[in-house]
Amino acid sequence: MEMPLAGGADLRARLGSALFSRVAGPSGPANRARIHNTPGPRWFGPERPIRTVHGDASMFIGGLSALLLQSLHPLAMAAVAAHSGFRGDPWGRLQRTSTFLAVTTFGTAQDAQEAVDRVRAVHDRVRGATAAGEPYRAADPHLLGWVHAAEVDSFLRAHQRFGAHPLDAAGCDAYVVDTARVATALGVVEPPRDREALTSLLTAYRPELRATSEALDAARFILRDPPLPWAARAPYSLLAANAVSLLPPWAPGILGLSPATGPRATGVRLSGHALTRTIRWAMAPPPPTPR
Repeated sequence: MEMPLAGGADLRARLGSALFSRVAGPSGPANRARIHNTPGPRWFGPERPIRTVHGDASMFIGGLSALLLQSLHPLAMAAVAAHSGFRGDPWGRLQRTSTFLAVTTFGTAQDAQEAVDRVRAVHDRVRGATAAGEPYRAADPHLLGWVHAAEVDSFLRAHQRFGAHPLDAAGCDAYVVDTARVATALGVVEPPRDREALTSLLTAYRPELRATSEALDAARFILRDPPLPWAARAPYSLLAANAVSLLPPWAPGILGLSPATGPRATGVRLSGHALTRTIRWAMAPPPPTPR
């Protein structure tokens, strides 16, 4: 659905620029040009579902939901809390993540591999122990498997609910196959290659999941105290409510969260559709200038 101009092209340009600068950072325009305009083979052709999912505004909700779900593994959360700087530089972390997703999804095969190599080099240096003394390594394939599964499940759930063009069953499986290529490059061993296997893998991890103090602190930061101006907090709170509603049914309770139910749940979902349509409208490329 096309949004009305509501004040003209200037409003659209300002809103789109503000959103893009938040998620892509000061190097965003240069990175976008390099990612999309550099000639060469890609890991994924234009017809692949990973491009449909990762290029859609539903990722704004899916990304928040993925962070919440990933936090439930105590080793993954300990590594994030100790090494990622998500509290001190949350926008920087978001921008690095969004750039990685863009490069591996849309960039040349060479740029995608170089991005993966940089992430693997960082993972090799990240190790430590939880407050309970449990050792962790960010490069541990088992831990990488959890992070991958939680991310892919969240992105796909968001797209199927809020995407402009939800995938059919075969498309969902093909998306999981696409993401497995990136996961394998990052060091995940035998990532899932269809949605059924993805669901089974998440279930297999459940005995390891719990809400540590770091996870609860991260949830409060993400949901209630984001580093945003007050004018942006109301729409963000609706994005956050939709992120919680997307979690697997067993997950919110572990974090002490209560997704909306009944008529309120309907209102939350409608707000998610409205916000993703607005983001899609604002960030769409401008129409070509008539000659």
